[in-house]
Amino acid sequence: MKPAGSFQTLISVAELQSMGTSALVIDTRFDLSDTEAGRLAYEQAHLPSAHYLHLDKDLSGSKTDAEGRFKGRHPLPERERFAEGMRQLGLNSGMQVVVYDAQGGMYAARLWWMLRWIGHSQVAVLDGGLQAWQSAGAPMSKERPEPQAGNFILADSVMASLTADQLQARLGTVRLIDARAPERFRGEVEPLDSKAGHIPGASNRLFKNNLQDDGRFKSAELLRAEFMALMAPFSVTEVVHQCGSGVTACHNLLAMQHAGLAGALLYPGSWSEWSADPARPVATA
Repeated sequence: MKPAGSFQTLISVAELQSMGTSALVIDTRFDLSDTEAGRLAYEQAHLPSAHYLHLDKDLSGSKTDAEGRFKGRHPLPERERFAEGMRQLGLNSGMQVVVYDAQGGMYAARLWWMLRWIGHSQVAVLDGGLQAWQSAGAPMSKERPEPQAGNFILADSVMASLTADQLQARLGTVRLIDARAPERFRGEVEPLDSKAGHIPGASNRLFKNNLQDDGRFKSAELLRAEFMALMAPFSVTEVVHQCGSGVTACHNLLAMQHAGLAGALLYPGSWSEWSADPARPVATA
C-alpha cells in the first residue's frame, strides 16, 4: 500500500479506507440539467468526512472577462481565489486529497486538474466513484464536516493550459482531442452550446472510453496504448484536450497522466467559448 500523499491519479476504495481520516475527501457530484441535484444527493448521503464542491459555484469563475467577452460555460476561477477556498476547506500542503462523483469521474477529474493547476499534486480520483464505494459495502454518512482552515500556499502549476487565441495560432501543429460525445463532435446535435460542430483538425475521444464496464478506469497499459495511437505522430506536450466547457476534457488528461503520459494541455474554454465567437472556424462531419 502506498503512503498517503503519493496518490496522484487514481485511488481504490481499499486504499482510501486504509488512510482513516487523514485524507481530505471531496464530493463533486453534479448534473448539468439539474445543477442542485449533486448537492442534494450529498446531503442525503456521502462518504464519511467528505466535503462538497459545486461545479458552477466552486469550480468555475465568471463567464465573461473584463471586456465582456464570453469565456465559456465553466471557465476557470482565479487561481488565488480557488486556492484560498481550498485552504479554508482544510487543505494543507502535502495533504492527500481524494475526489469522487457518481458520474464516472467526469466532475471529479475537473477538481483533480484544478488542484494540480494551483500546485497541489497530491490528489487522486476515487476509481469507480461512489458506486465502487457502495459496492464494497463501505459506510455512508449524512454528517457534514466542519471545515478547518489549512496551511496550503498557492504554488506553481503542474498542469498547463492555453487560450482560444493561442490554440487557433497552433491549429495543425498540435493533436487536439475532443472529449464530447461523437454525435456532438460531428455536429449532428448540440444541446448546450450556440453552434454545432467541432474545432477544425480535432480528433474525437469520448471521455467514457477511458472506463471499463464496471466504471473503473482501464489499465494504465491499455490507456497508454490507446492514447499513443491517437496522438501519433505528435508528442505528449503537443496534445491539447478540450470538450464542451473544459470539464470532461480533464478526464482524458487524468487518463493520460495515469498512463504515464504527462505534459498535455487543456483548453479550458473549449467548444462553448470557441463556438460563441463567429470569427472562429468550425468543422462538421
